[in-house]
Amino acid sequence: MNRIVRTVGRALARYLNQPIRRYQPYAVVNPAVLAAVLQPADILLVDGNTRISTAIKYLTQSTWSHAAMFVGDALKGDDINHEFPTLVEADVESGVIAVHLKKYAAFNTRICRPVGLTAEDQHRIVDFMIKRIGHAYDLKNVVDLARYLLPTPPVPVTWRRRMIAFGSGDPTRAVCSTLIAQAFQSVHYPILPRIERQRVLATDKLHYTEKEILHIRHYSLFTPRDFDVSPYFRVVKPTIEAGFNYQNLAWHDEDRPQNPNVNTT
Repeated sequence: MNRIVRTVGRALARYLNQPIRRYQPYAVVNPAVLAAVLQPADILLVDGNTRISTAIKYLTQSTWSHAAMFVGDALKGDDINHEFPTLVEADVESGVIAVHLKKYAAFNTRICRPVGLTAEDQHRIVDFMIKRIGHAYDLKNVVDLARYLLPTPPVPVTWRRRMIAFGSGDPTRAVCSTLIAQAFQSVHYPILPRIERQRVLATDKLHYTEKEILHIRHYSLFTPRDFDVSPYFRVVKPTIEAGFNYQNLAWHDEDRPQNPNVNTT
């Protein structure tokens, strides 16, 4: 019975990972430019083009449907000339894998960088991700996969985040943003913590002040969008970092602005 269920799960995962035809990239960045800007523990958000991506974008009301972590040269190995993978991600079909940056050369992407992360914690986060390579999505849990069969499921807004997290135990930990959230939570780096405000007596003991206490949200509740809206991650745009100058752009002749001093009548 387990073999039959696993076979059904594998077929379902393959179906959900199939690309759709209507995907339109608008802000594609050359992988070489991306690589020059990315730092270890940076999050690369991707505007995916698969069936499961469509469902995730609808449920999260966001452009971003996938997240991967840049791990730098941690997977370089001994051959310095080898084209080694620099991203670690969780895929519903393949599990946790290492991939090349060029995999997303034709996709809209965004870099989200944790602010103020220490070198030691940066290393621990990257190591956390690398040690999970090889972990697989439990394809016996076909219910976890079936939630994505409808690209735009009729789910109330307040339930959508819960639908992303719906599942049991290990399977949900193979979701891209969930795994990354676990990595950051392992060093107590915030993403979107739940904030509790408490009244505390001030040091002069004459009045009360408000103190913010952070509570960790369960990792299964995080989505790719959360790294974009988090106040603790900086959005890094490679084109600007590379020294953008609008005056150096080569416009088509028909698209050039007209000189307002020239009389065209």
